[in-house]
Amino acid sequence: MKKLISLCIVHCALCIASAQTPTPGDIVDNAIERGLRFLAAGLGPDGRFDSDLGRQGTAVHGLVGMAFLAKGYVAGEGEYGDVLNRCVDAVISRADKNTGYMGGGHQNPMYAHSICTLFLSEVSHMVDPERQKNLEEVLEKATKIIIDAQNVNKDANNKGGWRYHPTSGDSDLSCTGWAFMALRSARLNGAPVPKSNIEEGVRYILRRHNEQSGTFGYQDNGSYAVTLSGMAILSLALSGEFNNPAVARGIKYLMTVYTQLPNQSRTFYGMYYTAQAMFQFGGDEWEMFSTWMYDYWIPRQNPEGFWDKGEEGCRYYQTAMVVLSFAVPYRQLPIYQRDETVDKE
Repeated sequence: MKKLISLCIVHCALCIASAQTPTPGDIVDNAIERGLRFLAAGLGPDGRFDSDLGRQGTAVHGLVGMAFLAKGYVAGEGEYGDVLNRCVDAVISRADKNTGYMGGGHQNPMYAHSICTLFLSEVSHMVDPERQKNLEEVLEKATKIIIDAQNVNKDANNKGGWRYHPTSGDSDLSCTGWAFMALRSARLNGAPVPKSNIEEGVRYILRRHNEQSGTFGYQDNGSYAVTLSGMAILSLALSGEFNNPAVARGIKYLMTVYTQLPNQSRTFYGMYYTAQAMFQFGGDEWEMFSTWMYDYWIPRQNPEGFWDKGEEGCRYYQTAMVVLSFAVPYRQLPIYQRDETVDKE
């Protein structure tokens, strides 16, 4: 364990000395590649993953697709080009032909719809012309669904957020995180997403913040804070609010609790967003968190390449989320490249 810490620190020190963005060392890179090989092998001939969650619908395809993008792989090219194409095809094929809705078959459909909208937006213009045409037809409709769901008439406390269904009259921070990132990605890609929708999302997120504790909560300002605070911080940081005091307060809180992530009911979701938030903040906070993350999770990777602590009954979901967390420093997903405020001012 100490050897891994030393390797990561030495590698990052060398990168900083050469004025390059720090990236994980060979040990981390190998873990990512083993995870990706497992994900690639699990995509069956019918375009489905062999798990209950993988058979439900599109969310796993979106997350797995983003895991390959996060490492720099491109659809249609190289070792995993076909895997990425098949993820794109699976998501597009399950979109409602009339509405573009991708939440069908899921218990909490707006999660799946937002995740897949984000994936299609991130992979847009990386695919061949025919897929791009099909992708754009779905993406335009899918983005409108997210906008319309946010614009549903809601009370002052829930205004600006999202919930499980497109017509929900309330909101929660968890659904809001995925929908908000999808909208922001679409807007950065040139989609007609009004700035007011981004601003309303920011206001909703800030209403879930407790200034005294630094926490962000699910439908209040404290519940499930260990797993949700990272999502809120990332959303604010990528929306021009990096210097908002809520970001620093949230990071300070996370620095006291991140080692509790493996004991949470939504470990992998929380890990992904905490890693994103810590990297955006940068500095010692990212260094301490990332060293812990790699030290904790690499020894727990199965020899076959997956991670599995039983969450959602789906090794593909869990593995994709760990890969996405590990690969944050590569900065390959377009939505996370657009903001350069990685280091504290």
